[in-house]
Amino acid sequence: MAKRQHKANKEEAPGLTARRFAADALLAILHTRRALEDVFEHGETGAQFRALDERDRALSRMIVATALRRAGSLQAVLENFLQEGWPEDVRVHAILLSGAAQILLLEVANHAAVDLSVDLANEIRNKRFAGLVNAVLRKTVSEGRAILDSLPPETDTAEWMRARWRETYGEETLRAICLAHRIEPALDITPKNDPSALAAKLEGIVLPTGSVRVTGKGAIMHLPGYDEGEWWVQDAAASIPARLLGDIKGKRVADLCAAPGGKTLQLANAGAHVVAVDRSASRLKRLQQNLDRTKLKAEVIAADAAIWEAGPFDAVLLDAPCSATGTIRRHPDILWQKQPEDLAQVSKLQTRLLDNAAKLLKPGGVLVYSTCSLEPEEGELQIDALLSRNETLERVAIRPEEAGDSHAVTALGELRTLPFHFPHGDPRLAGCDGFFASRLRRKS
Repeated sequence: MAKRQHKANKEEAPGLTARRFAADALLAILHTRRALEDVFEHGETGAQFRALDERDRALSRMIVATALRRAGSLQAVLENFLQEGWPEDVRVHAILLSGAAQILLLEVANHAAVDLSVDLANEIRNKRFAGLVNAVLRKTVSEGRAILDSLPPETDTAEWMRARWRETYGEETLRAICLAHRIEPALDITPKNDPSALAAKLEGIVLPTGSVRVTGKGAIMHLPGYDEGEWWVQDAAASIPARLLGDIKGKRVADLCAAPGGKTLQLANAGAHVVAVDRSASRLKRLQQNLDRTKLKAEVIAADAAIWEAGPFDAVLLDAPCSATGTIRRHPDILWQKQPEDLAQVSKLQTRLLDNAAKLLKPGGVLVYSTCSLEPEEGELQIDALLSRNETLERVAIRPEEAGDSHAVTALGELRTLPFHFPHGDPRLAGCDGFFASRLRRKS
């Protein structure tokens, strides 16, 4: 990402600083594979983002997230007006993508989107790019909407992903997944106590999982109950695996790959004696901060969960590292950053983690394995392989009422949530992360 000062000055056009940051963020995410949250939260770019005023921060984040969600469609529109193809300078790609997102998908004045994009192109040494950006975006204003509306929703998904999901789930489900990815998700919250009371306080709704869903904007830490530790942020689907352990009050439970800690908080709030294990000491600091804020307790250990030896435990929760293709609604950068080869590497790690997790169980103990992935290699196939090599384990079927959505339980009694589950009349209140979970018991 280019090292520029992003603070607005008196001579700079209003909104230019926000758009410059957005274009640079897209450049970093799409062309250097930096994670979206890394760009906005860490290092020099995080400092630049925090230096923006609140309005510019909101605009920058919205431009970037929208451009990533719809990058396939936006690029297809722009290519109609690029007579000689994409320029070699990738900064032009980022500027055009940002401009097209504003023109076609955001409530931004077209003249501002075009003129400020041209201003950004003028900052590139090759001055001919300003004329190109001007011409292409003016065409986008006049002709882009009709082209955009003609494109199928799958256009916004990398080809290798949609091929896999078509084979795994079928054409109709593929389209439903892709449509769900287009919608900015609401904020899901797990309450410590009374979901209905918290929903009333936050003007949200209570989901079948017991999560509270909120559509209000603004900083999370400014919402009622945050400072008092009454709740924590956690997608509704992500809250299900911990509940599958059943009544764990007074029991010894290991939470493997625990950071940033949502499931640890659930387990501790349910009365378990929790040992939270993660190899990242820095991420465990955030987990401990959440424990402190919510006034919950757990033993926190920095260790590699694939080789960690302890126990035996009454229950083990393993939310394993994965491709995270189930979280695209919240992390649209995954659409364009993950590659097929990533699956093989992470699948090997999951296998090692599962084998070690099984060793930590006492006879009769329960293991719940979960991933926020849509890929069978990280879910169903992992459990099939585990059961074939470990005869001491058996499946314990998940009941539909435990999943919160009857469509989310497979024929084998495993959890498989998809991004369009938990439907609602208001699309902003629908959907969830794509999650897999399986419940196993060690035979006595």
